[in-house]
Amino acid sequence: LCCNFSYVSWNDKSFLMILNFSIFYLQEEPHCDLSQFSASFRNYETTSDINLNKRTKTIYTPLELQFIEMKKRYKDAILCVECGYKYRFFGEDAEIAAKELNICCHQDHNFMTASIPTHRLFVHVRRLVAKGHKVGVIKQMETAALKAAGDSKSSLFSRKLTLDDSVDVEEVTTDVPDNYLLCICENGENAKNRKKGDILMGVMAIQPTTGEVVFDSFWDCASRLELESRFLRLQPVELILPSSLSDQSEKLINSVTSMRYYSWCPQKLSVILSLDKPIICALAAVIAYLKEFNLEKMLYNPSNFKQLTSETEYMTINGTTMKNLEILQNQTDLKTKGSLLWVLDHTKTSFGRRRLKKWVTQPLMKSSEINARLDAVSEILLSESNVFGQIQNLLCKLPDLERGLCSVFHKKCSTQEFFLIVSTLSRLDLEIQALVPAIHSHVKSPLLQNALLEIPELLSPVKHYLKILNEEAAKTGDKTQLFKDLTDFPVIRNKKEEILDVLSKIQLHLLEIREQIKNPSAEYVTVSGQEFLVEVKNSRISSVPSNWVMVSSTKAVSRFHSPFIIENYRHLNQLREQLVLDCGAEWLHFLDHFSEHYHPVSKAIGHLATIDCLFSLAQVAKQGDYCRPVVKDNQQEIVIKNGRHPVIDVLLGEQDQYVPNTTNLSRDGERVMIITGPNMGGKSSYIKQVALITVMAQIGSYVPAEESTIGVVDGIFTRMGAADNIYKGRSTFMEELTDTAEIIRKATSRSLVILDELGRGTSTHDGIAIAYATLEHFITDVESLTLFVTHYPSVCELEKVYPEKVGNYHMAFLVNEEESAEQKGTEENPEFITFLYQITKGVTARSYGLNVAKLADIPEEILKKAAHKSKELERLVNMKR
Repeated sequence: LCCNFSYVSWNDKSFLMILNFSIFYLQEEPHCDLSQFSASFRNYETTSDINLNKRTKTIYTPLELQFIEMKKRYKDAILCVECGYKYRFFGEDAEIAAKELNICCHQDHNFMTASIPTHRLFVHVRRLVAKGHKVGVIKQMETAALKAAGDSKSSLFSRKLTLDDSVDVEEVTTDVPDNYLLCICENGENAKNRKKGDILMGVMAIQPTTGEVVFDSFWDCASRLELESRFLRLQPVELILPSSLSDQSEKLINSVTSMRYYSWCPQKLSVILSLDKPIICALAAVIAYLKEFNLEKMLYNPSNFKQLTSETEYMTINGTTMKNLEILQNQTDLKTKGSLLWVLDHTKTSFGRRRLKKWVTQPLMKSSEINARLDAVSEILLSESNVFGQIQNLLCKLPDLERGLCSVFHKKCSTQEFFLIVSTLSRLDLEIQALVPAIHSHVKSPLLQNALLEIPELLSPVKHYLKILNEEAAKTGDKTQLFKDLTDFPVIRNKKEEILDVLSKIQLHLLEIREQIKNPSAEYVTVSGQEFLVEVKNSRISSVPSNWVMVSSTKAVSRFHSPFIIENYRHLNQLREQLVLDCGAEWLHFLDHFSEHYHPVSKAIGHLATIDCLFSLAQVAKQGDYCRPVVKDNQQEIVIKNGRHPVIDVLLGEQDQYVPNTTNLSRDGERVMIITGPNMGGKSSYIKQVALITVMAQIGSYVPAEESTIGVVDGIFTRMGAADNIYKGRSTFMEELTDTAEIIRKATSRSLVILDELGRGTSTHDGIAIAYATLEHFITDVESLTLFVTHYPSVCELEKVYPEKVGNYHMAFLVNEEESAEQKGTEENPEFITFLYQITKGVTARSYGLNVAKLADIPEEILKKAAHKSKELERLVNMKR
């Protein structure tokens, strides 16, 4: 398996960068252009005399040479090098860091350099990453005391890029968005019998912070609508792309990215051969990429992989529909407020919010699963038992357990984070265990009951690990005092015994010191971190033996170390530093042992997320005039009595101004509604309302209506709005017809199809012809439930051709004749329209566009001319009839 891939990352709505990785099995390390480091490198050439800077004729220091070697390996990253008590940046990295972090940058030997204190490392790293930079932390792998005791005491400290940096506790207690890494792979080999531009694609998406892995393979047309749908659903923050990407896919990617390139060489990968070839290619690239960060372990268990889309499990909602219906974000400022997710999201936890987002983008297809959720929501809503209040209280103020558990699994958590996660899980275990009798007697919903009763069993191993830990040490990050009982940690126990032995020797030596300086009350003192100092008044300094070493002094006293203390204090420091290293290693072993329970604990957190979502949907149902929908399998119908648009209903709040409307579509009766009416009369809001209520019902939510019966829909397809697509090189009309062609290919008799003003992007005759022929195709061939909005009266004639299947409707309005007559005079004026926003049987012959022009403040003179021309054209058409 050999592919060429690119690495892409973006922040929020736009990509930040792309790094192109060329993957081969055999490839030499590319030459490093050192001119990127600093001005001093611009005339640098690699020669046998590598220690000499050709430009300045000065010698590179050992640290500078070490940095150069590191930079050759990690050319695309800003390197942050640990040097004692601070981290240093060199060359161009220092200049970038100085600019982004607002710190000082100065010349030191051959480089510009800048530095930050060690305790502020993660603060500054996060700031650099947030600004779009890739940051590598180079840690010092030796301590001063151990190096002094070793054989290489005169050599440079060894350093390497670390991959085990801990996540701060803040990061699991705050809400963060999804952060999917998405890999795309194309396979054009099997496209011979397909249309030009069609291609088989595979995607693999990983969320490293939660351990979620999803994959998918699909045929996509030249417009890449299926790929765009995956982008909109996952909203990834990083991409891995083939360097030989097809033109159509590249145009889609380029619409949201900016590019730069870099080559990379992986080793051969073990992959899961049962998956489709494009998925295998994507998986191989993802494993290779995640290996750089020691995050590939989550991919070693294929049972965790989930298919992103499944035609038998989830309703099809493509990217166009998600945008048109504003499922995840509104179309005005692309924020969550004003979307369906915003209406439904009353979750208390971060992991519950992520689960709800999946529910919203993947409505269910099996009525049994939908009704299981509805049963749970109904019970929460209607039950008078206080057990549900107690359960909901458990979810309040929980940290992000899903992300925290994943950081434990990858051994990237701090002791503080581990203690927070484990203590929270242990508390939940005890509190839910206490509620078990009440759950048995008061909770009837199988979905809720099973989830709640399984949680204590799944979390039972957690309390064992909590008992091992010293709470105070865990909260301060002191790994040397972290474990209460050292029986299972013999290495730490033996090292501590050695330290106590040395301390006792030093303490016994105090008796000898008292005799030597003739001071029976002498004690050791500690000053500025220096321990075991013997303090002698300067007036009695003559009593100090000549072989003692003065460490510090003041006007009044001098402080000394005896030869015995010097030797044992050095040995003590070596033991202490070795203890720190041993405790670090035992900590990692401890995390490994805990990770054996990752899957059951993860399942328990999944149950908590489900419970959070159900309580959120129950909160939605408490809003005024919501009803439980009746969901049926194998029955093609959408019946809604006095339904309301869920988002507009919430935005209007208690004003109670939204006009409800009824819908009655069924296979055996009227299954197509042709909707006409004046501009701004509420046509688009009505058709979106029908679609959103259908989505809500199949999520398992109550819906804003008096009554609702939904036959399970396998997909919702929409064509709405008018906009060109410059990146894809398509005009407004071409974009309109491309979307329509995709709907014709994908829609089935069990789909809901919504077409809004099809054909308006071209001449009237061509537009009417396309609209008429397309709608007739859906009536006779596809046989889907269809809402068709149009301003073409000719299309409405289809009701006469198919009277049992098609109905003509319009959004009701009133023409205010009196006000129109007052202003009429000799010149024509636009009519005054009052919108009623009520769906009504019948056709409206006019769209009253001049009324909208008046509302938009088109100048009066233009309006009068337009009204006159409109009447003239209307008379001409009537004469021809």
